[in-house]
Amino acid sequence: MSKKSQAVPKNFEEGMRELETILSDIERGEMGVEESLVRYERGAFLIQHCRSVLNKAQLQIEALAKSPGEGPTDEPVEPDGQAPDA
Repeated sequence: MSKKSQAVPKNFEEGMRELETILSDIERGEMGVEESLVRYERGAFLIQHCRSVLNKAQLQIEALAKSPGEGPTDEPVEPDGQAPDA
């Protein structure tokens, strides 16, 4: 397989969508061997990229949890990261 440069997805979700599409395309078996190999290579790159994003997120969460005085609370958090108004 070639070691050419792969385009990095804009974000984790985009990478996962592309990976799901690749998986679906390969499972249908409607493409030739060469195209399957190209798509497999792209999928392998996306898996590595998405794992890296998740690992970084996990490290950030662990660092936040260890921060003195700023650990996790029992208060719910809204999607924008702010606690809801009381």
